Amino acid sequence: MLLRLDPAVHDALASWAAGELRSTNAQIEFLLRRALADAGRLPSAAGPIPRRGRPPKTEPSSPPDTAV
Repeated sequence: MLLRLDPAVHDALASWAAGELRSTNAQIEFLLRRALADAGRLPSAAGPIPRRGRPPKTEPSSPPDTAV
């Protein structure tokens, strides 16, 4: 999905995002979700914003097959 923005608006968003240690994309999503929630229009099917950082490691359900 492409989003057409005025370059000055994009620069302001990028600067704000950097100050909050977010990507510009994450900052836009954060602001849009907050605006939707404030207006009572956030869809109930919308999941939470993914946590920042590397996803947690998952333990393998079974050991790898080492039979020869």
